[in-house]
Amino acid sequence: MLGYVTLGTNDLQRAAAFYDKICAEFGVGRMMDFDTFIAWGKPGGGAGIGLTQPFDGKAATVGNGVMAAFQAENPAQVDKVYALAIELGAKDEGPAGPRGDSGFYAGYFRDPDGNKLNVFCM
Repeated sequence: MLGYVTLGTNDLQRAAAFYDKICAEFGVGRMMDFDTFIAWGKPGGGAGIGLTQPFDGKAATVGNGVMAAFQAENPAQVDKVYALAIELGAKDEGPAGPRGDSGFYAGYFRDPDGNKLNVFCM
């Protein structure tokens, strides 16, 4: 149902280096690349993720309770992406592992701008 999610950044090039590596783990690269906006994904291939410097020129801020999630193929990919994010400077918000007994497996982290992300599989 969602086409893409856009997150704000105050340093597009730093953030882009982070997302280039994270998105490569899902087999996607940049599909749009402009001076103030970059998006990753495959046209027609499901939801993508974008980064933008705010249009109004004000500082980008994170939303309390807002989170975007990357869907992984299996727990091994969750572990790999979570570890990569931490290696790239992400802040831990909950290590990769099972959540409850529903088969939900996830790791939570914040990107260099403080945006909360999750990588999961079910």
